[in-house]
Amino acid sequence: MHNAAPSPSSPTYVEETRFGFWFLQSHVWQHHVLRVAINDLKRLRDEWPDSPVLLDAGCGQGKSFGLLAETFKPARMIGLDADPHSLDCSRAEAERQGLEVQLIASDCAAIDLPDASVDLLFCHQTFHHLVEQEQALAEFWRVLKPGGLLLFAESTKYYIDTWVIRWLFRHPMHVQKSADEYLAMLRAQGFTFGEGNVSYPYLWWSRSTDFGLLERWGLRRAKPPGQRDETLVNAVARKPLGVGQS
Repeated sequence: MHNAAPSPSSPTYVEETRFGFWFLQSHVWQHHVLRVAINDLKRLRDEWPDSPVLLDAGCGQGKSFGLLAETFKPARMIGLDADPHSLDCSRAEAERQGLEVQLIASDCAAIDLPDASVDLLFCHQTFHHLVEQEQALAEFWRVLKPGGLLLFAESTKYYIDTWVIRWLFRHPMHVQKSADEYLAMLRAQGFTFGEGNVSYPYLWWSRSTDFGLLERWGLRRAKPPGQRDETLVNAVARKPLGVGQS
């Protein structure tokens, strides 16, 4: 059951802290988070559409634009964000890289795009900021063409609900989910994917207890998938052909 639409006075996402806004400009974010996620998503599927219309949902400051353009060669790229200051930064970033990007001031729970207008929808580290997650996912479904792909890369509650992240960032804690819960949400909306379309990165920055130092020093052996609380989940999910928008 979808949540009721929020009132105009009720925000549908939680804004970044001042530190968070700065961090999204950093080398660590671009090279150890964004680049790694896009490369991982690319390997989760063998076939990709030629010259797609690509929507970056929650584009932030536009640091993904160059990586997405290089990786997927979109014919048209759209950046969407609800924060006006972030969109100003995205506009400057697109100009700096010589990229033509259509920017939309819109919330993920109410996307200002027509039905079935997007081939690829990139949602990276955005979902855990959203209050109306089911409504946002329904909007992703609506704007994707039949056969379109959702590139979903998200931190789970086992990362978000740690003292480091609570101290430095701000999130709606009541909607945080495990990897399995996020995947179940995608399936409940109607998206299809197999085991080969999902990965569980266990990156050093996502282990906020010790940032993986004990393993790098040989003092502890890393737990394999299935024996740990996953901190990240990446998935390439498909909207099947021959389905409606509801």
